[in-house]
Amino acid sequence: MSWLVFALSGPVLWAISVHLDKYLVERFFKDSNVAVLLVFTASIGVVLLPFIWLYEPDVTAPGAAGIAVIAFSGVLYMGAMLLYLQALQTEEASVVAPFFQASPLFGYGLAYLVLGETLSGRQMVGGALIITGALIVSLKFGASGRASRFKARLALLMLACGFALAVSTLIFKIFAIRSEFWTTTFWLFVGEALFGAGLLSIRAYREQFFTLLRTNTTALLSINASNELINLGGGLGSRYALLFAPLSIVQAIGSTTTLFVFIFGVLLSVASPRLGRENLSGRELAQKGIAAVLVATGVALVTR
Repeated sequence: MSWLVFALSGPVLWAISVHLDKYLVERFFKDSNVAVLLVFTASIGVVLLPFIWLYEPDVTAPGAAGIAVIAFSGVLYMGAMLLYLQALQTEEASVVAPFFQASPLFGYGLAYLVLGETLSGRQMVGGALIITGALIVSLKFGASGRASRFKARLALLMLACGFALAVSTLIFKIFAIRSEFWTTTFWLFVGEALFGAGLLSIRAYREQFFTLLRTNTTALLSINASNELINLGGGLGSRYALLFAPLSIVQAIGSTTTLFVFIFGVLLSVASPRLGRENLSGRELAQKGIAAVLVATGVALVTR
């Protein structure tokens, strides 16, 4: 099915973006607030606005109230990304990514309440497996092999991120079907731009932004621009699939991001340790491998 290709483009491209995000955070934002990175994300949307307007001139079709709600979904998305980047500052990419599985689960509930989408027993079991996989990978084991610490901060950040993403996706689906895909995308980008403008209005963030631009212009712009385009492609592909498939199914397919992050992380760590530094100890690989299998099984049950 063509929608499945679009739905799968999301997790594959997002997995690449997660590793690029980790590289950017470690190289350029070690001593800076990661919120500054979102200014670049907002800038990409601003650049695309005129082109969308030319393609879809009647962008005011949703009406004032609809426009405000869609823009709010863009703000929600950026807020979710801020929580995600804060988690990525202190954790490995393959540890952070599994928590994106919370978003489909929130999406199931919201789709049931708002859109009337129902869940079968098989989907519920699949959802439980996805949560279990995310929890397993969030545990840190000590030398004795016993779980020594549950990463509460990571869990809280990423669960809040997942809920915000689910609400943002729900709003997008409602208006993309009711109005038009590109019209909804236009106002989503406007919301993201407003979030970026809000960050720039804060003096500390504004100073960090221009300092980073001045000191790392070429490297920062080239790497970050590539990353934003990759992330944008994944986002547009996944959102386009929402026009043809239930929200819960598309989000479940998106949850395979964890598997791709894990695979790409291992490949990078082996081929280029400078770019990927995943923990490749037997215990870590087994822990993440079990989590990945549980997530994959859960996704298979949910999408059947």
